Amino acid sequence: MQQGKLIIFSAPSGAGKTTIVHHLLGKIAQLAFSVSATTRAKRGNEVDGKDYYFISKEEFLHRIAKKEFVEFEEVYTDNFYGTLRSEIERLWKEGKHVIFDIDVEGGLHLKKKFEEHALAVFVQPPSLEVLIERLTSRATDSPEKLAERIEKAEKELKYVGKFDVILQNNDLQTACTQAETLVLDFLAK
Repeated sequence: MQQGKLIIFSAPSGAGKTTIVHHLLGKIAQLAFSVSATTRAKRGNEVDGKDYYFISKEEFLHRIAKKEFVEFEEVYTDNFYGTLRSEIERLWKEGKHVIFDIDVEGGLHLKKKFEEHALAVFVQPPSLEVLIERLTSRATDSPEKLAERIEKAEKELKYVGKFDVILQNNDLQTACTQAETLVLDFLAK
């Protein structure tokens, strides 16, 4: 099978990676989004098979046992996320390069597995305080879940040096423009 490339955007929750990835999908036709599997409940208008593959914890664990994931993490207590091997293969068969919006540890696992075929980008928020402000203003999490996200973000910010590129997101439009250049340069190699 023809192997495409992988573009991995990782960051703590609230850093802007999802917005940047959506921007890139609208600008670069050869990219396709890797839909992750998760055991968490749907939020708002999320669509199964578009935003995530929503599966039960039992099904997720069964798929782990069958080695169907190229990477997976228990990102939050009892909330598993993972990338199905079949998802990457499906997109490569379509002649696309795969773009990921993925947690920090998952992003590093993908980079390690696919090495030079992958570009790992860490989206750096202006500060932890700004990140906390963004997460709080979302108003989508309970106080306990918010505290868990903030604690995880503090840990994830320490991984920044393990990525190929650090993309500063002090201004979203600037970050989106810089991300376009990074991705197009990588795809041209």
